[in-house]
Amino acid sequence: MLQLDHLVLAAPGFRLAADLTVPQGARTALIGPSGAGKSTLLNAIAGFTAPQSGRILWQVQDITAKDPGQRPVTILFQDQNLFPHLTLERNLALGLAPDGSLSPDIRARVEQALHRTGLDGLAQRKPAQLSGGQQGRAALARALLRARPLLLLDEPFAALGPALKQDMLALVAEVAAETGATVLMVTHDPQDAKAFADLTILVADGQAHPPQGTAALFAHPPQALADYLGQGGS
Repeated sequence: MLQLDHLVLAAPGFRLAADLTVPQGARTALIGPSGAGKSTLLNAIAGFTAPQSGRILWQVQDITAKDPGQRPVTILFQDQNLFPHLTLERNLALGLAPDGSLSPDIRARVEQALHRTGLDGLAQRKPAQLSGGQQGRAALARALLRARPLLLLDEPFAALGPALKQDMLALVAEVAAETGATVLMVTHDPQDAKAFADLTILVADGQAHPPQGTAALFAHPPQALADYLGQGGS
């Protein structure tokens, strides 16, 4: 499980507190107003933002001071983090070897990941030769190869159309179910949270609230969520 133990993230004009636990294997959405700190929270979990105080624990082990590469985390950003000068095959190989080397074993595993994500025959293409949906699948394929137990999604499919986005979220759900990964997904779309996430964390008013059942939360939203959704009083 992931535990944020009295975690405080702070910058000039910004403060976010989180004291919560996410069960292992859960699919959890983070929703709330722009600027509330959703992406900042993911960056802290991934090791790119240092907290002012508190701890981040995974399976009861304190990972607060660990470098990003030492954490059991893969994070997907909106820009997919694909290197434009490398082929898709080489981009995926980076999930297994820091130098992107292609041993026979790595090549076979890359081919398997490409097949799993519907990218057969595209290994030698570069990112600019792929559609937005294919780039999203490529980033997910690399995450699949990394096989880290904690997968963080910072709206990596936000630029896709509704149908393609739902296909990608369904694929993430399948991969998470197969690997047992715990998934945290930042979203601004309530429909994405309802379709994908068992649990939802409301990030608003300087607080990342403990996760609640997604259906129950949206059925009876607290005032901060009702305001964000434009529902007026709750």
